[in-house]
Amino acid sequence: MSYPPHASYPPVPGPVTPMIAYPHPITPPPGYAALVVSVNRGPYLVPAPTTSKFKVNGQVVPIPGEGTWHVAVPAGQHDVRYTDLMGIPLITTGILAHPGTVQHLSFRFGGWRNRVHDGHGTDVTKFGLWSNYSILLATLVVLGVVCCGGVGLVAAFSSSP
Repeated sequence: MSYPPHASYPPVPGPVTPMIAYPHPITPPPGYAALVVSVNRGPYLVPAPTTSKFKVNGQVVPIPGEGTWHVAVPAGQHDVRYTDLMGIPLITTGILAHPGTVQHLSFRFGGWRNRVHDGHGTDVTKFGLWSNYSILLATLVVLGVVCCGGVGLVAAFSSSP
């Protein structure tokens, strides 16, 4: 089972290469499924997809930026994730791809938490790291407590007889 090509995209020249992201709908080769990945930029100054790596079963699939991308993946169970440049997972999920089917995943980099949703809008996130903004806020709070607490301790000990 495949899906009709979008009217604004030209047909794919030649055969589809597995584990390559296409900016237009694809028909997966026999024994493969089509993974449709939508990625937002997030609230960041530099879009999250341009600084992160998209991986299927640990193999990097180059996705150049935000938007919707189509990837042919072998049928079976897959670990799908976005990682940062150092390989730390930002968002992870799993899929079971059946031959000839289409799996939709929407990766959403948010202001507070990173999430992934399936084609029905259901949250299928196995792990969603808190966003850079929430990590920065928590770090500032901890540093504030440590600094203010340290200053308070020094003041308390220096004023004692």
